[in-house]
Amino acid sequence: MSFQLPPLAAIRAFEATARLGSFTKAAAELGMTQAAVSYQIKLLEERVGAPLFLRQPRQIVLTEVGQRLAPAMSEAFSLISDAYASARGEAQGTLTVSTVPTFAGQWLAGRLGSFQFAHPALAVKVESTGRLVDFDREDVDVAIRAGNGTWPGLTTHFLLPTVFTPMLSPALAETIGGVKEPADLMRLPIVDPGDPWWPLWLRMAGLPTDWLKDRPRSQLGSQIFEAQAAMAGRGVALLTPGFYREEIAAGRLLQPLDLIGDDGQAYYLAYAEARRNAPKIKAFRDWILGELKVAGGG
Repeated sequence: MSFQLPPLAAIRAFEATARLGSFTKAAAELGMTQAAVSYQIKLLEERVGAPLFLRQPRQIVLTEVGQRLAPAMSEAFSLISDAYASARGEAQGTLTVSTVPTFAGQWLAGRLGSFQFAHPALAVKVESTGRLVDFDREDVDVAIRAGNGTWPGLTTHFLLPTVFTPMLSPALAETIGGVKEPADLMRLPIVDPGDPWWPLWLRMAGLPTDWLKDRPRSQLGSQIFEAQAAMAGRGVALLTPGFYREEIAAGRLLQPLDLIGDDGQAYYLAYAEARRNAPKIKAFRDWILGELKVAGGG
């Protein structure tokens, strides 16, 4: 079989420029001059017989032909990279995981040692952030994010539902003789009255959704910080029960009611579709799904 292919340098220059949206950034990534990148793309355009970019004063934009070609080129390079990694044997190098702080601190950190024990040649770098990662522009292999699990260009796997229920310190509950019914919460301070989960839970409990509107506003930015405030006796927080089993068992947190809210979203493992066969991604995917199965969902 013979392959009718343009020069590899031209393909690499085009793929990097299309992915990064810049001749300058592509040149820096490839270790070339901007003029060299532009020249290689000109060669490719001559082979294709059509322009691949619209060159505007402050930006470049893919033409219709370029838009059709770019995804295939990126996937081709990804397949070559994955095949090379597979040929070298087991997954190795560095696996970068982007995840929200609560999942990182309350679930992943305590279990990650078993993954590293099973894959000693693979270092793990965890980036804890609430920001959504851009797989096309950032050096991240997998992400754990909350949402509906539908993100264009990504493969996703369901991990845990984002359920929630009020929790507080046992000492705070005792200040009103214990929390026996949802209405008792109205007599206590609330860690974050602006939490969008509160109206959902209050409706489930049959309580007015506006009783928090005059409460002092505070926003800690992460469920893990709200849990710390609740354990310190600062107020009632809406937390995901599966993340705080140890704190409840140790008496640092109290879940006084069985009423569990659900916003229809969940935590998902996500990664670029083109990299679904990368050995290190497959290793992490198989491990985390296996851990959740053993743990019964968290």
